[in-house]
This record gives sequence, structure tokens and C-alpha cells, in this order.
Amino acid sequence: MGKSELAAAVALLLTCGDFEERAEVYGCAADRQQASIVFEVAADMVSMCPALSKRVKILTATKRIVYIPTNSFYQVLSAEAYSKHGFNIHGVVFDELHTQPNRKLFDVMTKGSGDARMQPLYFLITTAGTDTKSICYETHQKAKDIIEGRKIDPTFYPVIYGADENDDWTDPKVWKKANPSLGITVGIDKVRAACESAKQNPAEENAFRQLRLNQWVKQAIRWMPMEKWDRCAFAVNEDELEGRVCYGGLDLSSTTDITALVLVFPPTDEDDRYIVLPYFWIPEDCMELRVRRDHVPYDIWERQGLMQTTEGNVIHYGYIEKSIEHLGERFNIREIAFDRWGAVQMVQNLEGMGFTVVPFGQGFKDMSPPTKELMNLVLGERIAHGGHAVLRWMMDNIFIKTDPAGNIKPDKEKSTEKIDGAVATIMALDRAIRCGNDTSASVYDQRGLLFI
Repeated sequence: MGKSELAAAVALLLTCGDFEERAEVYGCAADRQQASIVFEVAADMVSMCPALSKRVKILTATKRIVYIPTNSFYQVLSAEAYSKHGFNIHGVVFDELHTQPNRKLFDVMTKGSGDARMQPLYFLITTAGTDTKSICYETHQKAKDIIEGRKIDPTFYPVIYGADENDDWTDPKVWKKANPSLGITVGIDKVRAACESAKQNPAEENAFRQLRLNQWVKQAIRWMPMEKWDRCAFAVNEDELEGRVCYGGLDLSSTTDITALVLVFPPTDEDDRYIVLPYFWIPEDCMELRVRRDHVPYDIWERQGLMQTTEGNVIHYGYIEKSIEHLGERFNIREIAFDRWGAVQMVQNLEGMGFTVVPFGQGFKDMSPPTKELMNLVLGERIAHGGHAVLRWMMDNIFIKTDPAGNIKPDKEKSTEKIDGAVATIMALDRAIRCGNDTSASVYDQRGLLFI
């Protein structure tokens, strides 16, 4: 039985099998077309059952199924119905909760709408999604917390069939774990073929993990192959880099967000690698709230020394400027590239300290060459980042935007989590490549771009 068949069976059971007078049962989905899928399956079930056919009226035009003996009904609703209130709900079937564009319909249908009923039931069924700020992910986290004993709620019954975060997505045992009916309703040959295709094309990996293994992934299309990134976790010793030439990339946050500075040290010879040193700052008073809200371990990273906090509930730019000044005393920072937006005052202050600060555009023209070069260096294991956990998280968050000419750049709007450190790395890498060996020449001029 697939998800649609299960949802349809639950809808009919609530409508016809609970013997509730004038029961209102609703099928909800992201749009009317998707919600109609479960309705059509339920209508077919009625048609194939003589006993139900005598007692049930199917109103196809309005997508309603009426159980005549109790005058109960099952009605399709879409996300556009969130503005309608006054429901007296006996049951709700949410199909593919991860596709809901926001939480409005969910709140209307579940927050108090069934209080007048003796036994209201909300049935949520979904594949994993990509948006970790959605109502679906919030519900998923609650389900995991109850399963693992972190929360207790006897009114919530969670069942999850899916691969764990660290499971090998290419292992057939993991396929079975996420698909209990594998080999019965879903042929294993189809899953194997999809897996082989995903191995050959990294762009398909996330779709396979999300849709076949019910695994939450960062975004619809993965850009950075994290197993390749992890192979570049070569040890980095800050003390050994003192006095060495490097180039910085500075991505300033809003007043309550993360600020990132990344230093990139160009190789000293053909056998050397580009070395990456990242630094991150976050307002101290906002950290606890962000840990709870975003489910990101900022507090652990702060204790591990991978992230610094600035006093107060907004970012303290003066503290960051002082930190950069101290870094300039340790390392030979030739240039600091920065995003022009919102950095005027800090740029002036850094220039007053003697730093050379270079504006860096965030469009395709400036971002595409170093973004492609970063991927090239990662695939060739010619970059060393020391396995920094915060930078790794940000690299895993990147969503790439492409223009018709094939140029690429990180897309902050579509990336599901923070990518400030990744953007700062790309900017610093550009300056290190262009100026690292010869300030009058660029590696791009010598050999052109490498297309991946």
C-alpha cells in the first residue's frame, strides 16, 4: 500500500467507520490537484466496495464524499483554504506535509478546530523535505524527540521509516530500512537503477536520498560533494602559518546573524595546497534562542573554539575589527575582499588600521570563476581546511544559481541554512589565486577557467 492508498483508507475510516454524527473529515495538501490524488483513490475504494457504494455519495465536482447514514463527509482542501475558519473537525489527513508553502493551513486545521469533538484525529503522512524551517521539519523533529525519549506526548504517535543521517545511502540494507515493502510494492531493481544513476550524477543524489530513502537533505540540488570536501580535512596548524602571506574574505552579517572572515593562504610551491582558516562571530544573547530555533549547535561550536560570541544581542562590529587587527599582527594579510553591501563603516575602520580592503561583487561576473575553482581544488584535494565543523556545515548548505551562459554563484536566498563562511572562502580564494603568486597576473589569464 502506497502513501496515497494509506491516506485514502484513513480518510474513509474516519468518515464511515467511526459512527460519528456529522463528522467533518478533510484531506489537505499543498494544492487542490495534489489533494485530489487521495480523493480519487478514496472514490475508487468506495466504487469497488458494494456495501460502501450503497451508503456513500461521491460528489466529484466539489471533491466531497458523503456518508449518508451519519451525514458525515470527506472534503478536499488545499493550502489556499488557510483563510477559512470555523471548521468542526473530526479528522484531518495531511498528505505530503513537506510541500506546504507555510504553516497557515496546518495551524487552522489543528489548533483548536477539533475541540468540540470527542475523538479528533490528525493523520500526517509525508516524504522528507528540504526546508528545515518548515512546519513539516518542526513536526519531524517532534517525532524524533518522542521516539528518542527527549519529549513525552501521549497524544502524538510517531512512526518514521527512513535512513539515518550517517547511513550509507548506497547500501541495499538501508533501502529496506526506509522501504519496508521493498520488493513487494516497490521493485528493488528500480531502486538499484536509481542509486546507480545518482552515483554517476551528484545532482541526483539528494533526490534519491529524499524520495527513495525518506532522508532530510539540505536542498533540492546538492552542489558540494561532502565526501570530497571531507577528504580535504588535512591538518592546519595556525602557529606554523604566522607571518605567511594570505588573503581574506569578509562576509558581514545583519546585526543578529553570523559574521565570517576566512583567510586563504596560497601554496608556496607546486606540492603545497591552499590553506583555509575560518573565523566566525555571533551575538552572545541570541545564541541560545538560535540553538533552539534552528537546531544548530552554535553553543557547542562556541565551547570548542570554532565560533566566537560578541557581547549583547546584536553583532559588535568593533570587537570584530579588533579581532581582525590581531589577526593582521599574526599573519601577512595582503588584502581583504568584502561584499559592498552594508560594510562601509567597517571598511573605513579597517583601512584606517592599514589593511588593503577590496570590494567584491556578488554577481555572476565576480563569483563564478572562484566558485568553479573552489570545486576544482576540492576534487583535486588541493585545498586544506582542517575539518572545521562550522565551515563544513556552511559548505553543505550551498545552493548554486546558474545563468544561461553557465556561470554560477552561491544563492543565499535558496540555500536552506547559513553559507556566510562559504561565500567568504570564495572571495578570499579569488584574491589568493589572482594575487598569490604574481600581483600582475592571474591563473585565470594563464590557463582560462576549468569547467566542471
